[in-house]
Amino acid sequence: MGLTRRFRRKARLALVFCSLLVLAENADPVAVFAGWHRLSIEPIVSPRGTGWESAGTFNPAVLFHRDKFVMLYRAQDQAGTSRLGYAESSNGIHFMRRPEPVLSPETDYEKVGGVEDPRLVKIGRTFYLTYTGDNKKDAQLCLAVSKDLIHWQRKGVILPAYQGKWNVGWTKSGAIIPEKINGKYWMYWLGTSADKTDQMGLAYSSDLLHWSEVGDTPVLPRRPGMFDSRVVEPGPPPILTPRGIVLIYNGADDNLVYRTGVALFDRNDPRKLISRTDEPIFAPEKEWEMTGQVANVVFVEGAVVRHGRYFLYYGAGDKHVGVAETAIAH
Repeated sequence: MGLTRRFRRKARLALVFCSLLVLAENADPVAVFAGWHRLSIEPIVSPRGTGWESAGTFNPAVLFHRDKFVMLYRAQDQAGTSRLGYAESSNGIHFMRRPEPVLSPETDYEKVGGVEDPRLVKIGRTFYLTYTGDNKKDAQLCLAVSKDLIHWQRKGVILPAYQGKWNVGWTKSGAIIPEKINGKYWMYWLGTSADKTDQMGLAYSSDLLHWSEVGDTPVLPRRPGMFDSRVVEPGPPPILTPRGIVLIYNGADDNLVYRTGVALFDRNDPRKLISRTDEPIFAPEKEWEMTGQVANVVFVEGAVVRHGRYFLYYGAGDKHVGVAETAIAH
């Protein structure tokens, strides 16, 4: 590695560290993530052509790798089958897409419905991709790993449907904390409770491959009468700070309007909730967020820290990708 490249890498690491220190000074998630605004008034990724991404391109996972924003997004064809597309950007707004998907349905637990709703985290030299495997009968939380973000090795279903404690239905949406806490890796995820609402659970692992559910009740439950009365679903990988674990999440009300909330968990105990937003911090406003394959949806799955700002990537109307930002609070 040349001196210039080493300097850039050290500078990036210093910026991220300083950003998290600023975040750590403020224990209120609302104050930290207030003031979102859209970086583009139009979608940054939209359906195209007549093939694998013709019906919808949405719900993106994004991270910064080798001086580029890298996005894996859910792409849907006219038959309703989903695959994961790959796109790159130098500025986080204008993305160039690969012509073919990087992950397509192959296994019995993916066929017909496909591979959906990715979350991405890098631990060591390995990228870990959690996604939903959908065979149009069951949806289950799955895992794949990669060294280059293009070639993926499946590790199978990591939280099977219908086999949980409080969750008696499908499993989805795994948001992994990127560092160990008390010798374990932790993951927030979505399960379906007996009352048919979708709430947030917690699981732990020693090796990132084998996961065990924690607790007999949701770690972040729904709240009747509020913006998250029907669905409480993890967003991007949690942000680990000295003051706590910051988790951006997606909430839906009884009318299935999706908005964004923030929860703060204890730094040393991912099971312990400290606070959460009473009001959403982001909501559908643009025409392309309020219409689409599913109306009134903003669904955040990607977050990148750059230049003292958070770039936040979301699916809109189950059809497009949008990007918003917020400055790190001082």
